[in-house]
Amino acid sequence: MTLRTPLRPLTRILRAREYGENPDAIERENLRLRHEAMRDRMRQRAETRLLLLAMCFFAAFVTVGLRMSALAASEPEEPRVATSGSGILNTRADIVDREGRVLATNLVTNSLYAHPHEIIDPAAAAHGLAGIFPDLEEEALLRRFTSDSRFIWLRRYISPEQEQLVHDLGEPGLLFGPREMRLYPNGSVAAHILGGAGFGQEAVNAAEVIGVAGVEAQFDELLRDPARDGAPLELSLDLTVQSAVEQVLAGGMVIMNARGASAVLMDVHTGEIRAMASLPDFDPNARPQPLTEGDQADSPLFNRAVQGVYELGSVFKIFTVAQVLEEGLVNPATMIDTTGPLRMSGFSITDFRNYGARLSVSDVIIHSSNIGTARLALMLGGERQQRFLEQLGFFQPTLVEMVEGPSGRPLLPARWGDLTTMTVSYGHGLSTSPLHVAAAYASVTNGGTLIRPTLLRQDGPQQGARIISEQVSAQIRGMLRDVVTDGTASFGDVPGYEVGGKTGSADKPRPNGGYYEDRVLSTFASIFPAHDPQYVLVVTLDEPEIVALGEARRTAGWTVVPVAAEVIRRVAPLLGLRPEIEPRDGFQLSSASE
Repeated sequence: MTLRTPLRPLTRILRAREYGENPDAIERENLRLRHEAMRDRMRQRAETRLLLLAMCFFAAFVTVGLRMSALAASEPEEPRVATSGSGILNTRADIVDREGRVLATNLVTNSLYAHPHEIIDPAAAAHGLAGIFPDLEEEALLRRFTSDSRFIWLRRYISPEQEQLVHDLGEPGLLFGPREMRLYPNGSVAAHILGGAGFGQEAVNAAEVIGVAGVEAQFDELLRDPARDGAPLELSLDLTVQSAVEQVLAGGMVIMNARGASAVLMDVHTGEIRAMASLPDFDPNARPQPLTEGDQADSPLFNRAVQGVYELGSVFKIFTVAQVLEEGLVNPATMIDTTGPLRMSGFSITDFRNYGARLSVSDVIIHSSNIGTARLALMLGGERQQRFLEQLGFFQPTLVEMVEGPSGRPLLPARWGDLTTMTVSYGHGLSTSPLHVAAAYASVTNGGTLIRPTLLRQDGPQQGARIISEQVSAQIRGMLRDVVTDGTASFGDVPGYEVGGKTGSADKPRPNGGYYEDRVLSTFASIFPAHDPQYVLVVTLDEPEIVALGEARRTAGWTVVPVAAEVIRRVAPLLGLRPEIEPRDGFQLSSASE
């Protein structure tokens, strides 16, 4: 409790009177001192309040300054309206090739929508949008803007340039929503493998990106899994090799006047698909709509390498020879009766030309004798032939990691009698995909172990079941090399890379039965280098035809073989294979002094 000093203290009053002083002066002096004390207290209180206020203003200015600095250093973006409820998961991992090069990624952009009731000038807005987006009709926009609708989607995603042009219209009823769209930076390269993506669940502030085909659909859940923390999906493809294969294949398709084409390049030990192409193709950034009528095989969406099942002709002969060698029924030098025609159940089997009365097993492959292959198949019988082809995977779809894989189911004969046994031996009566053939060629030439094709990068070779012995596999490789050096694939030789392979020219079946006489499917199944195969390449041309030496040529040796040779010439160095001098049997270096 504070005690106040009295203005007229009695002791001082008495002393003042004793000395004859004026007591009122004492009161005035005490009053002055009291006022000065009160003034000092008020000044101190005011100064303290001013200091606190200054500190508050300083803290506010510091806060605003820091926030302005942060905003100035950040990327500009549209304000986003907060929404309640569960959010849409719109994060999707990248897809990369075996070297980490991006095949598919995400692009942050915006969608465009409208609130018609907030549009100030509907006619001007419709006119402006029609100028920015040529596919939008001005009259249709004006009708929608003047309707009773409260919300209108205009574009699911737009480019930054288009966004700025819409901004420049200055129309408050045109609004933007954040979007994350799928981008394929290489355009149509590997289009059928990647497949494409689209939007699933959508809202104003987000959209779900989902795979619609290819590996995008096959690995959709994996690519959207938050637990992966954005780790990319690594494919076995090599982007440079894929691009080179597509370029050569497109050029060959034009030169050979083909209706379509496909190619599969695969590692014979790991089963990794280094490149796979199907033409015509498409750009997954603007994926076309499926055909609603006609033959789906005419659609650019159709993957001829995986979904297309065809009678592939004489490339199948090597499997018949591999089996009879493995069964010990013949050896490469065994002579086979090739007199023709070979008649069975009212059908005649003939050769492209007369090869004489007898050919060795090796020459049956080198000259591609239908009659010789048919007689070898009869030695096996239908049951053993079926078991061997089933082991090679010809009775079920390939297990390649694509949603289209199950649709490439082989077409098997309804009955498997002796005639079917003979025709299947040279590639008629059984329809399979080029990918089936690539995997089977890898299995019979890599030393004889089963290979399953894959689009995922592998850490090492596959340890598949043994199909044929290493000795028979070596004999098969030798025969395939002889086909290129001395047989029907002479245009397929690439110096330094020792190409081996087998041609196939199959007449295309008519829809109502029988075969066309002027339409063929030409195939070349090749390996390189033949003495120690690293890769298998299967190239197919649909209905090729070229005029050479004054005649129309459709067979594989004239059409698809040169295309495959150019593919190997282009991609072998990209695969890290150096040109080599082909080893010769019995060849040895001698001393310079001898």
